[in-house]
Amino acid sequence: MSTLPWLHPERVALLEQALHRRILILDGGMGTMLQAHELDEGGFRGERFEHGHDGHAQIHDNHAHPGGCDLKGNNDLLTLTKPEIIRGVHDAYLEAGADLIETNTFNSTRISQADYKLQHLAHELNLEGARLARAACDAMTAKTPHQPRFVIGVLGPTSRTASLSPDVNDPGFRNVTFEELAENYTESANGLIDGGADVIMVETIFDTLNAKAALFALSELFHQRGARMPVMISGTITDRSGRTLSGQTAEAFYYSVRHARPLSVGFNCALGADDLRPHIQTLANLAESYVSTHPNAGLPNAFGEYDETPEHMADVIGGFARDGLLNLVGGCCGTTPAHIKAIAAAVRNHPPRALPPADQAEAA
Repeated sequence: MSTLPWLHPERVALLEQALHRRILILDGGMGTMLQAHELDEGGFRGERFEHGHDGHAQIHDNHAHPGGCDLKGNNDLLTLTKPEIIRGVHDAYLEAGADLIETNTFNSTRISQADYKLQHLAHELNLEGARLARAACDAMTAKTPHQPRFVIGVLGPTSRTASLSPDVNDPGFRNVTFEELAENYTESANGLIDGGADVIMVETIFDTLNAKAALFALSELFHQRGARMPVMISGTITDRSGRTLSGQTAEAFYYSVRHARPLSVGFNCALGADDLRPHIQTLANLAESYVSTHPNAGLPNAFGEYDETPEHMADVIGGFARDGLLNLVGGCCGTTPAHIKAIAAAVRNHPPRALPPADQAEAA
């Protein structure tokens, strides 16, 4: 994969230049921002899905919405039904100082959209998600040409896991195969690339086997296209045990994915910045690539809400930057443009983590 030319060499050059100069800022939580709109079922459906699952009236009973199931909560669908809201979120994070904007495609795979009987929309959701983010980034770059903005095409973990059984009575059972995951990721990545993404990020990895399917799919897709794109990899430590859901430590996770020669490796979600610190320290000591993190605003409280203030989160992450651990940083669940603005200010005067010398990286 690394022998292929870049699909957009000029964009990669700009990104590399920016990474050498300073710590770059990722955006914050999408779901957190969307919840503030308090959309009902009709809000999620919009005009297109008002009478069914793709604009066609369907027979339904008194206990189900048109199309057979509720669509409320399918945040990715808002890319098609409320694009102005998604664009508004992107714009808010750009105004707060974000250099890189993530597409609203966390659940835009056939597997995840099948929960809403919308699996046929997978390619369209990724295509339009990337186009929305592309338009927002291009508009901001036009205002600040000295600070170009970049689109991260997001591939989420899907709602299934290849390493673990969903049936406690049958440990050997799996409800998805490696091949199915790879097919899903190929379709979604095609949409992201066609929509104008600069980077692909395999995000919130709780099962490294799922991630390997995504990385395999990307490698095959790049070879089919005859050109590659930078790839970011971001796992998630699921609790204070310090392991992913599939049981890996930060070190084991890194060595499982380094073969892909990613642009960056990091951790996001699940934990707040305080609890993620030792795991980011591990990556900073090991990684030949850049290191990223976008933690939650602390751990959720009894009501499922996040209490960590922008000031506290920025203070903790400022310590990450002061100690030379970071190249890219942003926020995940519970974070807002206020968090991103505070984080950007906290890391502004600290240099980015230095990459190891090429000979040391090769030896590793």
